[in-house]
Amino acid sequence: MDKQKIKEDFLNKLQHFAQTLKSYVSTSDNEWTVKGFIDVFENIYTISADTKIISKILEIHLFSKFLEFAKENDLELILAEKQNWYPDISFVSKLNPAIKFAVDLKTTYRLEDKPTFCNGFTLGSHGEYFINQNSTKNIQYAYNQYLGHYSLGVLYARRALSYLEEASIYSKNDLQNIPSVIGDFEFFAQEKWKIASDKSGSGNTANIGSIEYVVDIVEGNGIFSKLGEDYFNEYWQNYGKITYKDKKITDLRTYLQFKGKTEEWINQHTVLKRTKGNTKNDE
Repeated sequence: MDKQKIKEDFLNKLQHFAQTLKSYVSTSDNEWTVKGFIDVFENIYTISADTKIISKILEIHLFSKFLEFAKENDLELILAEKQNWYPDISFVSKLNPAIKFAVDLKTTYRLEDKPTFCNGFTLGSHGEYFINQNSTKNIQYAYNQYLGHYSLGVLYARRALSYLEEASIYSKNDLQNIPSVIGDFEFFAQEKWKIASDKSGSGNTANIGSIEYVVDIVEGNGIFSKLGEDYFNEYWQNYGKITYKDKKITDLRTYLQFKGKTEEWINQHTVLKRTKGNTKNDE
């Protein structure tokens, strides 16, 4: 079994699939087709701009498309048994159940004052199941049972709605006039290690953070992209555990210096400079 070829073939299919989704969720003027939720009295309530709410509704909105993708590619779709388990979806080959792919749905918004950057997202834990890749704690299958780990992402722009617009109740006759809370979608699919950063993604929890420069995300040009997946695994399995010059290592530059890999650091330097705080790279 040529694992690399199988992984590349799956990614190509997932990327093609991702490009079909914008028209499914967008109106002709690039607004979200979901306008709110309806009660038995046919009142329509607008959606909050809360990112967790938007993420969950988008997941529900796209679920039928994931089922279509699985059917077209002879895959079984298996959802995570528990809410906090990784990944969101496991795709398992019907022809060879040993072939499994982990896919997480990731949603985030572009920054209003700097739209070439997004707010970032998390890429799963670097805790128990990532360190011990035979572990089945908080994961559908052991991490090393998956042939590849992928993110299918949704980037969007938030709409500036007034409080009255967000709190309004509409009738079905008003449907076309209900403002969308988000729009201008862009979908992408990449192996998660190619879009990972060297920073934790959510405060004190053990989550891997993403890069934030939109072009690099879409093209899979993260800070490990030139180093390779082995570097990604090694770095995150040792994140905050190795001491170098009396400090715990929590950045890639220091880690590569610790490893004596100065040439690799130079190769990554341009990518590392592309941060929200560096306006020179906001192009």
